Amino acid sequence: MSLTKAQIIVEHTGEKISVMFNPEEYTLNKDNNFASQTVPGLSSPLLQFVNGNLRTLEMELLFDTYLPVSTQARPPRDVREETQRVLKLLDIDGELHAPPVVKVSWASLQFRGVLTRANQKFIMFLPDGRPVRAKLTVTFNEFIDPEREAKEVNRQTADFTKTHTVAQGETLSAIATRYYQNPLQWRPIAIASGIDDPRALTVGQTLQVPRLPFLNPETGEVLI
Repeated sequence: MSLTKAQIIVEHTGEKISVMFNPEEYTLNKDNNFASQTVPGLSSPLLQFVNGNLRTLEMELLFDTYLPVSTQARPPRDVREETQRVLKLLDIDGELHAPPVVKVSWASLQFRGVLTRANQKFIMFLPDGRPVRAKLTVTFNEFIDPEREAKEVNRQTADFTKTHTVAQGETLSAIATRYYQNPLQWRPIAIASGIDDPRALTVGQTLQVPRLPFLNPETGEVLI
């Protein structure tokens, strides 16, 4: 079975950069940001999702030009000739006016992102001082197109408010049960939708269903 080599593919040009040696390991990171909101009378703050952070990919690549990679022996080359191919991914592309988007491809690993950090460590030198072996620690940040994410993720509005169209026979209590699993939590829907009389719903009426906890915009009261 032939060895699958890791590659870095420049998206807009199709250029492929094959690593000299596959990494021994790589790290994928992902985390979310949550904000805590203190509510009087509760034993602990409420957590509210704010946003998700970008996934990152970290790996260490080894470059060695001292030993020949083929059967034809040749004098050792400066290893920076190889590392520079990766480092140039940090440069601003004249066509894109930004560093290029790349795909790191290695078997099941398919990571689309941009190179955000590269650290070179030279560990072997020729008598004249030229480096011939180097470790390159690289970090890629995931690149997400807003249009692509909008198609993949079914979101309602930017403030996470959903909309609901009133059907025949529905009540605010029934709608609250559907979205909050609690018929007593109809008040946030009424306030967000500007409803004075909760019994005066009309078929086809559009209601705003806010995310809980919900603050009364007039009094600041927390409606849970």
